[in-house]
Amino acid sequence: MMVLQVPVDFIILLLAAASAYYLRFSQWVKSLKPVLFDLTFSGFLIKAVFVALAWLVVFALLKLYSPDPNKKFADEIIRIFFGCSIGLALVALYIVFTQDLFASRFLIAVGWGLAIVYVVLGRLIIRGVKGLLHRLGYGLKQVVIVGSGEIADNITETLQVRDDLEFEVLGQFDHFEDFVDSDQSKQDLDELIFTNPKGYDEQESIEAIEWCNENHVVFKYSADMFSAFSSKVDVNPLAGVPIVEIKRTKLEGWGRVIKRVVDVLGAACLIIISSPLMVLAALALYLESGRPMIYKNKRVGENGTEFLTLKFRSYYPKYCIGPQFSSNHNKQAQQKEQELIEDRNSRDGPIYKVKDDPRVTPVGEFLRKWSLDELPQFFNVLAGEMSLVGPRPHQPEEVDQYDPKFRQVLSVKPGITGLAQISGRSDLSFEEEMRLDIFYIRNWNLFLDLIILVKTPFVVLFKSREAV
Repeated sequence: MMVLQVPVDFIILLLAAASAYYLRFSQWVKSLKPVLFDLTFSGFLIKAVFVALAWLVVFALLKLYSPDPNKKFADEIIRIFFGCSIGLALVALYIVFTQDLFASRFLIAVGWGLAIVYVVLGRLIIRGVKGLLHRLGYGLKQVVIVGSGEIADNITETLQVRDDLEFEVLGQFDHFEDFVDSDQSKQDLDELIFTNPKGYDEQESIEAIEWCNENHVVFKYSADMFSAFSSKVDVNPLAGVPIVEIKRTKLEGWGRVIKRVVDVLGAACLIIISSPLMVLAALALYLESGRPMIYKNKRVGENGTEFLTLKFRSYYPKYCIGPQFSSNHNKQAQQKEQELIEDRNSRDGPIYKVKDDPRVTPVGEFLRKWSLDELPQFFNVLAGEMSLVGPRPHQPEEVDQYDPKFRQVLSVKPGITGLAQISGRSDLSFEEEMRLDIFYIRNWNLFLDLIILVKTPFVVLFKSREAV
């Protein structure tokens, strides 16, 4: 199917170009803006062929043709959008450097938009056809599971139940020798999955790998906990001995640089875009309950460094706790907070949440509901204390209660939004939130950040949830 996807995308891109051309010459568009150029359809189509070929290369670089049965359609849509946008940028660069006075900006802009829509619809249709074929038993990969116990049983059951994973299980065997002696070993096999390889004799595992190599079968095995941690490693010689370093996250080296550049550019743009909202929020708070409008709260950031987050104040001033208030004021506010935690805390674990919090002002409640209270944190991002995407920062007294296994969330900068925030943070337990944050840290990539950023406003606008 992936091989078929390339010519399908090529045809779809040409179809988008043709649609843009005919739309430009439609009576409706010509009545809005007369055609002032002379460009035949054949001449335009020749140009579109070269553009489409270049866009296919961009799609390939963005791994839109990489086989991955677990790839989510939302991730594919994001990649298509950025692929078409990069392709548009290449067209613009070509026009600038060649000084080619292209006939119509309308054709370029509309062609870009239609390309995104058409390619997404094409992918959706192919997914539907693919799923139908799999349900009819066509195009499935033949797989054998070697292993026993819960892991092997779960994998076998999952592959048998889920047609979308593209596998047909020919059998499950406790040992590799049992498989070799069976009739299944003589069938056309695509993959052999070894579960819990450390539970078997090393020689048995080696024989399985050699058999797969000889018979051109893909060998896979289930990773234990150490192997999972070891998936991101650097190997360097020391005194003539290869030394393996387990990386905590991909956010090191160039990954860290790229994320910082995106943070600075993104935060600067978002500050400009949201500045009218921030002015209105500050004015509403001032008229309602006076100053300060910005609330500074001590939080723990990367590597345990403490910093002050900036938020629009959502409590009445007398209930706020922070370095901008006197010690006597903080003492009284902390006493009130402790009373409310004991009486109305609705969360388990070190992170508390006061239900129906009486300290919240009406304006503050509105700002919290729509997450507008967090807009000033874009300045924390510019200052390098936070990132646009990452684990949420917690207070020092909360971090002190972390289970040691969760302290690795402090290995990266905290974020304004994150994987836990778009996954129903208010409904998650503390442990579920931490596990999502750890998953994000171990599997970070730029596209994951972009997907989270794109999803965040939709979660805020359309998902009913309690104020955080």
